[in-house]
Amino acid sequence: MSTLFLIPTPLADDTAPQVLPPQVVAAVATLPYFLVENVRTACRFVKSVAPHRVIEDIRFVVIDKDSSEAEVRAALLPLQKEGIDAGILSEAGCPGIADPGAALAREAHRQGLRVVPLVGPSSLLLALMASGLNGQQFAFHGYLPIEKAPRAAAIKALEKEAQQRQQSQLFIETPYRNGALFADLLAHLQPGTRLCVAADVTGTGEFIKTLTIADWRKQPAPELHKIPTVFVLGM
Repeated sequence: MSTLFLIPTPLADDTAPQVLPPQVVAAVATLPYFLVENVRTACRFVKSVAPHRVIEDIRFVVIDKDSSEAEVRAALLPLQKEGIDAGILSEAGCPGIADPGAALAREAHRQGLRVVPLVGPSSLLLALMASGLNGQQFAFHGYLPIEKAPRAAAIKALEKEAQQRQQSQLFIETPYRNGALFADLLAHLQPGTRLCVAADVTGTGEFIKTLTIADWRKQPAPELHKIPTVFVLGM
């Protein structure tokens, strides 16, 4: 049975040796076929982990958020017809978590392929681990609305969920809009609500801090512009 490996990639540049276990390195060093979001960054990652590999000998197929179901099915055909194994590479972190790799894993199960997740860094779990907020009950919401009014409503709804369920609420933003989201969180959350800001997780500029909204308001805003960041709010 052919196997589809879900291969985590580093969250920050030049951290592969520190964050990737041997199983990931072994898979990247041998797999003949990769399903990726971006061929250029995938090639760069493969070369960084397995410098001996000849990129021209490896097959890459792009499956991203805009790929159709037919394209997802077609991408897995070589596993069925040629009996080869393949790997999914995310742009950062774990495939399938806030990532189009989920569609490939779903289709692989439908086709009866073996699906194997490999261990590696997940910004969501690392942020939750370090936040001090509830790790027994939590939910990830992806991106909040961009428009001011819907975003304010979403923030208040997440706070209400956190209060009623004692559930940590995780979400992200396009990095260049992090500052605006942080400002909106301070404007619309109650003073006693706790907010964790986890930026550049595993990177050289890693910043992870949890404070009440009242305490966040007393200090300068963290520098988050164009830095991948996970936000976690809770009680």
